[in-house]
Amino acid sequence: MASLLGEEVFETRRQAPAPSKDFCQLLVTRREVIFRWWKISLRNKFRESRPGEIKESWEDFLDDSSLHIQIAIVFGAKVLEHVLNLCRGNYDFLERLPVPLLLYIISFLELEDIARLSQVSRRFEMICNSNVLWENIVKNLCDTITPEMKELAQEVGWKQFFFTNRLQLQLQLRRRRQKQDAQNKKDY
Repeated sequence: MASLLGEEVFETRRQAPAPSKDFCQLLVTRREVIFRWWKISLRNKFRESRPGEIKESWEDFLDDSSLHIQIAIVFGAKVLEHVLNLCRGNYDFLERLPVPLLLYIISFLELEDIARLSQVSRRFEMICNSNVLWENIVKNLCDTITPEMKELAQEVGWKQFFFTNRLQLQLQLRRRRQKQDAQNKKDY
């Protein structure tokens, strides 16, 4: 399964916590963990300092508690735990799937499952609330969608359109028609 991973498995960047202004990068490749930092300071003694880098194999990283502490301080405990899991071979392949494929898979889920999936991560929250997903769901469940309904859905959002009951939709469509008629009369 690790062969399905790209060369770069994980990467994040962040400024070190205050009062430091240092900039840090954490990169996990298929073979090693790379921690880089750039010293940012107005002090004369640090002006000529070069960027630093620590490269370790996954196995060495798992045993390096001092690097774990540095990573936890800069990037947080969750990022450290994620990197440790990667180095142990625990990958989240679902999280790595391309968005079009995820949209296709999610479109087959029940509404309750989509709601639960949206709570898994920020990425899944964005995907589960996206107009593309809800447009597919509406098109799969509705026999006909008139151009007028499509315009309304694009205006209010496909998810909102889906959860609006029929009476409210008819009212909104009627109001839209009245506005358009009034606008057309003004134009003549």
